Amino acid sequence: MSDTKPTLGFIGIGLMGKPMTLRLLNAGFSVNIWNRSPEKLIPVINAGAKVCTSITELVKASNIIILCLADTMAVESVIRNHILENGSVNQLLIDLSSIHPENTRQLASMLYEKCGMGWVDAPVSGGVSGAEQGSLAIMAGGSIENINIARVVLAPLYKQLTHMGDVGSGQVTKICNQMIVSCNVLVIAEMIALAKQAGVAAEKIPEALSGGFADSSPLQIVGPEMATATFEPVKWRVKTLLKDLNMAVDLSIKQGNAIPMSGLAAQLMQLHGAHGYMEQDPSTLIKLFTKNDA
Repeated sequence: MSDTKPTLGFIGIGLMGKPMTLRLLNAGFSVNIWNRSPEKLIPVINAGAKVCTSITELVKASNIIILCLADTMAVESVIRNHILENGSVNQLLIDLSSIHPENTRQLASMLYEKCGMGWVDAPVSGGVSGAEQGSLAIMAGGSIENINIARVVLAPLYKQLTHMGDVGSGQVTKICNQMIVSCNVLVIAEMIALAKQAGVAAEKIPEALSGGFADSSPLQIVGPEMATATFEPVKWRVKTLLKDLNMAVDLSIKQGNAIPMSGLAAQLMQLHGAHGYMEQDPSTLIKLFTKNDA
């Protein structure tokens, strides 16, 4: 890659996409943007991003295409309906979305065969705060050459980027990450509920456990929220964890592995979501373990 910064095309300006785009703009990148909901674009437009009227226009005007979309279906739709016919051999696609590894490999192969475009799967961990602070952990899959390009382009976003192997490896690693996070958040919910019922000042538990073996980022983030029933603003969503847990279950079946803890977590997450919490913050999971709560 030359010393001249490439022009980026960012598709998906949501909870994570907005702060990422703002950081890329602040780092001096020219960023073309497209989003299904145009009203979400105002903050990034004000920061200097250029709105494209279509994904086709964005692809043709950008050197590197970055996706940050909700799920496998959304990524597949964008690739099949827009990028396949408009991508070129001198472009690279970096997918920050968390999607199924098998679909990732299939789409990457299809894109390369159709137009010679490379692919890096680079799902992230660290939430909105990590995106805002540029402290995300990125687990990446792809060729060494393409990973090296991604390291430079994504530098404003991450504290650590780890090359996990070929295309799809990043997505497998993100599933592993989400298995830990989801089980952690659920046990924090049942623990905070138990502590409150037992008369403990539950809001002090994250402080009391800080630095010990039970400490974790989820404990410090959702623990106080659960203890004080502070569920707004929504920083991530129950449906996101459920999507990733369902992928973990599917991957485990294909690999012939047993994942009983994560399987149970998926069922509990589904139960909670079915009560109307799919779009809510995972801190609401305490309601599963609180008496007289839905």
